[in-house]
Amino acid sequence: MADSLVIVESPAKAKTIGKYLGSKFIVKASMGHIRDLPKSQIGVEVENKFEPKYITIRGKGSVLKELKDASRKVKNIYLAADPDREGEAIAWHLAHYLELSEKEPCRVVFNEITKQAVKDAFKQPRPIDMDLVNAQQARRILDRLVGYKISPLLWKKVKKGLSAGRVQSVAVKLIIDRENEIKLFVPEEYWSITAMLDVNGSAFEAKFYGIGGEKKELNREAEVQDILKRIEQETFTVNEVKEKERQRNPAPPFITSSLQQEAARKLNFRAAKTMQVAQQLYEGVDIGKEGTVGLITYMRTDSTRISPVAQEEAKEYIQQAYGADYYPETPRVYLKKGANAQDAHEAIRPTSVAKTPEEMKGYLSRDQFRLYKLVWERFVASQMASAVLDTMTVDIKAGDVTFRAAGSKVKFPGFMKVYVEGNDDGSTNEDDKFLPPLQPDDKLGNQGIEPKQHFTQPPPRYSEARLVRALEEMGIGRPSTYAPTLETIQKRGYVAMEEKRFVPTELGDLVIQLMAEFFPEILNVEFTAHMEEELDFVEEGKVDWVKVLDEFYVTFEKRLEVAEEEMKEVEIQDEVTDILCEKCGRNMVIKMGRFGKFLACSGFPDCRNAKPIVKEVGVTCPKCKEGNVVERRSKKGRIFYGCDQYPGCDYVSWDKPSGKPCPNCSTMLVEKYAKSGSHLQCPDCGYKEEMQQTDGDGDTDAD
Repeated sequence: MADSLVIVESPAKAKTIGKYLGSKFIVKASMGHIRDLPKSQIGVEVENKFEPKYITIRGKGSVLKELKDASRKVKNIYLAADPDREGEAIAWHLAHYLELSEKEPCRVVFNEITKQAVKDAFKQPRPIDMDLVNAQQARRILDRLVGYKISPLLWKKVKKGLSAGRVQSVAVKLIIDRENEIKLFVPEEYWSITAMLDVNGSAFEAKFYGIGGEKKELNREAEVQDILKRIEQETFTVNEVKEKERQRNPAPPFITSSLQQEAARKLNFRAAKTMQVAQQLYEGVDIGKEGTVGLITYMRTDSTRISPVAQEEAKEYIQQAYGADYYPETPRVYLKKGANAQDAHEAIRPTSVAKTPEEMKGYLSRDQFRLYKLVWERFVASQMASAVLDTMTVDIKAGDVTFRAAGSKVKFPGFMKVYVEGNDDGSTNEDDKFLPPLQPDDKLGNQGIEPKQHFTQPPPRYSEARLVRALEEMGIGRPSTYAPTLETIQKRGYVAMEEKRFVPTELGDLVIQLMAEFFPEILNVEFTAHMEEELDFVEEGKVDWVKVLDEFYVTFEKRLEVAEEEMKEVEIQDEVTDILCEKCGRNMVIKMGRFGKFLACSGFPDCRNAKPIVKEVGVTCPKCKEGNVVERRSKKGRIFYGCDQYPGCDYVSWDKPSGKPCPNCSTMLVEKYAKSGSHLQCPDCGYKEEMQQTDGDGDTDAD
């Protein structure tokens, strides 16, 4: 007969924990929060020390009845929601509903859902941590005050359905500021000169460095022509060879933001998808005879700390699998990521290094396997020895002109044997770049000189990964806020995604202009980061949460009064096109949706006709030979290519058609893009050829 009730958030978590605890425990799920502030009103009594008015969330009646009935049949009740502010608040609301004292030792927390971790946690139940609860309440009320006070203003002055939020407003402003940087950017010309050289039949490249031993930048073609004349009759001779041994250290284990960034670079996951799949791995996966097991530790964390037990397990695995040389002399310790890091939990790591990705592959979905492999490899690599690289830098003289060549090769792979962190361009810098053996005074063969003109490029637009990194570096938001923030700013129509990059909409630009004029603190990065610090101080018990809210509201209330009086009504005009609606004959207008611009009938709501803006790719349809191939978007926003004669012609392709026939079978080649390079490929016979690239150094980030 069960004598204890355990309440967690989700059925998956309940299923996993239930198997560990046995028949004396009933484990049930609250399905997330059970109480919240009402949607229909602000729900905060500002004059009464910001007292929140919580109500039961609609639809939770049957869940609550089930929990109440179960609670009457047991002696003990344990609240085992996630180990963060949100989880503590869920536990507090449950305690209130079930009439438990917050001082009663009813709260159980664990960083990983494994049998040992769960059983150990139930040996040490504690009272509800009201500092954690108050930190969550303060954030919730703060965001409610901002949202429910400013949003009605925007509805009245701009249009209905708009909203304002602390973190989302800063995120949109960053995107707009970056777009303005790009618009104002003035390209600057510069040149490079590459010499193709060889020694004893081994070819390599060297780049122009300078004149007379002094480094020189080439900004004009005249300067390049002068260099070419100087070296025209000269022999290329090795002047100096520098060889060094360099160590490369592994990246620390994942925290929430770095996991989202790396999953974007290497797996092409959006932030929301990364967190969704990570939640599945954390809550538990059925792995056969062992049953349901949580495979990774808690995934909302800003700490790179690792438990001694996990470190010891990693040490044993590394030494056994790769050899003693692959483990450092002393265990690696990673310091806090930044001054704002809460360091409340461990880093994200596998719950057991022994559960290798290959062994788990048969039990996981494709996405689960790819993310688990990423987490497992990153953690194992973070505990391994440094890589050792032999580097060579060679200065080459041609008269008084210096060229420089650099190369490296891996002497000892260390952690690189398992994993190398990605870069924002999708590469990993793990490829060797060999130079042939070279000695001073070696005479080199000249296979050709290539001068090339370049232009500096504007900063790239934010991808999800870049924006998460920027928010983290500025101290804006916390691990649990990144993914929902990115989703919200798109749903509200403040930004759109174009080629996996954020672009601001006219609506977003307008809202941020109004916010900047009337509520500058909300958009101020330092102010928002300071508010996050204050919430951390509340969690640590150093500051009273009511005081934090009161200090914010004094200025905010004055801003609201001014905005009510002085903010002017703004009408957003749709851009009218000469395209006629095929249903009613009115002109179509350009509107902005979640996935970019689209055409809609100007007669809305009488006529609800809408269609994508057709973008031709300059290729005749390879199937019907009559229509043109155009770029389209799927319901999920993914770009594909189809015939403009659809439904008469059903040609579709995820890859962009090139217009060039395959020399083997005449099927049209398509463009393929990969981190290793781009090429044309035949979808039928697999023939490949190099893609002709246009000149320029544009951003090609894969994140």
